[in-house]
Amino acid sequence: MDRPLSGIRVIGMEQYMAAPYCTMLLADAGAEVIKVERPGRGDARRSIPPFVEKDGKRKAGGFMSYNRNKKSFALNVQHPKGAEIYRRLVAGADVVVENSRPGSMDKLELGWQAMHALNPRLVYAAISGFGRMPGYEGPYGNRPAFDIVAEAMSGIMNAVGFKDKPPSWTIYGLADIHSGMVTAWGIMQALFMRERTGVGQLVDSALFDNMLALNERMVTLYSVARQPTNRGEHTVLYPRGAFLCRDGYVALNVPDDIIWKNLCAAIGREDLIDDERSRSGTARAANEAFLAPIIEKWLAERTRAEAVDAFNAAGVPTGPVYTAEDVFEDPQVAARGMLMPVTDPEIGTHRFARTVPHLSEAPELPAEPAPNLGQHTAAIMREILGYDDDAIRVLADEKVIQLGG
Repeated sequence: MDRPLSGIRVIGMEQYMAAPYCTMLLADAGAEVIKVERPGRGDARRSIPPFVEKDGKRKAGGFMSYNRNKKSFALNVQHPKGAEIYRRLVAGADVVVENSRPGSMDKLELGWQAMHALNPRLVYAAISGFGRMPGYEGPYGNRPAFDIVAEAMSGIMNAVGFKDKPPSWTIYGLADIHSGMVTAWGIMQALFMRERTGVGQLVDSALFDNMLALNERMVTLYSVARQPTNRGEHTVLYPRGAFLCRDGYVALNVPDDIIWKNLCAAIGREDLIDDERSRSGTARAANEAFLAPIIEKWLAERTRAEAVDAFNAAGVPTGPVYTAEDVFEDPQVAARGMLMPVTDPEIGTHRFARTVPHLSEAPELPAEPAPNLGQHTAAIMREILGYDDDAIRVLADEKVIQLGG
């Protein structure tokens, strides 16, 4: 049985995180992903730590994670012959994913308009900081952007942290990873539409847009109530956050009065159910100074496991705040197969986060290791583009392509 995207060819003109993560999702779904890389250096992610080293070989962990199940094609598209090879490759492709700086592919006459004219069925996904769709460029359209810029401008950073501290970033690369997922979703929509119309389209994915959409709660609160979202302030519900036990933290959230009643029963404080200081979410938020010591004292006398078991048994969804070590040892993670092993013949087996969700009628994910630079150049030139060995050697000597092992 094939994976869902078996037979779909994707060209990844990609680097760093957002586009590589997007095409990794497509590759895990069964697509043939040809990663176009700069000869000599390749994707910049190849040289960013952390590294795995074994027997004189060194590989970057981030590159290994985001580039499994792909083919590496080392091609210099800035060379006229390289640009022509790229056009031939795109002419037979279903999807292009690129996150080059806005305008750079157009200068080479390899952008959306040129590639659509060459291949009208092509789905062309462009990931940028602020978007490229004609008519929707906005004043920031040509700005470069890293993920933290999108976190900041979407309002997410303003809501993360404590009110007496500066705004805080979330997790490294969140905007990139989320944008990779959003872009893959857009590509799936475009491929589905192509089945109906026979025509491809531009998928315009902006990190700023994607993070603003993710921050929909801020938008809703301000839209309907003109209520700002401030760091470290509970205004409509409490308790919510991380609370310390004897051996670590648990995450606790009480979104309504039913859950609050259950929590009060679990800690033996039914008197708080109808107390005017805690009978509603807004009252609990206003009286955090009164309630926090009560909850904290009960938790401080218990381990994480004891607190989690007691609260979950009482109908209060609760979980431990895990470290990386906890995640790697968790039986639920193991049962779900969420840490998939990928074996590289040069540096061994390592585990990486599995693509989600699970599909009942599809085979398990492929687990081919991330390719060496130019590993598949010769095969692509020969088997897909029809070049013979002599022509391939000439192009390699001219540094149009790079052959790798």
